[in-house]
Amino acid sequence: MTETGKKVSKCDRLKIWIDADATPKEVNTIVSRAGARCEVEVLFVSNHRITLPFNNSYVRFVPVGTGEDVADDYIVDHISKGDLVITADIPLASRVVDEEVLAINPRGQEYSRANIQERLSIRDFMHNLRSTGVQTGGPKPYSNNDKKLFGETLDRLLTKALAKQ
Repeated sequence: MTETGKKVSKCDRLKIWIDADATPKEVNTIVSRAGARCEVEVLFVSNHRITLPFNNSYVRFVPVGTGEDVADDYIVDHISKGDLVITADIPLASRVVDEEVLAINPRGQEYSRANIQERLSIRDFMHNLRSTGVQTGGPKPYSNNDKKLFGETLDRLLTKALAKQ
């Protein structure tokens, strides 16, 4: 029941969606623990089999077909306003932010309407540089600081999202 006495159906409950193709294992573990602690369903969406960090009723693998953006399309087609998406894919983050869904990357940076266009522009610029043969280097290794920031951001956004239910 909500504060207003309205019954909350399972479909109305917050879900955490993970674009699981390239998410660090540490993130998967943190999110799975948080999902179990808060009784929130965690859905790992991927076009290849992944090992789930926990076997509990709140954590589930959602297999999708192969192909470019198939997992992204599945997530966008199934999210609800107020859900939370974890992805390093900036175009996917842009799509979910447009749907009024919370989104963060595995390093704990929140995507929002205020910053998503800038992030898309930088991503597109770097993509164009790489397509001309410029070596831009890859992302820095996932650090303990990234893990800490991710956990803090996840906790803050989960608290915010659960308060709205």
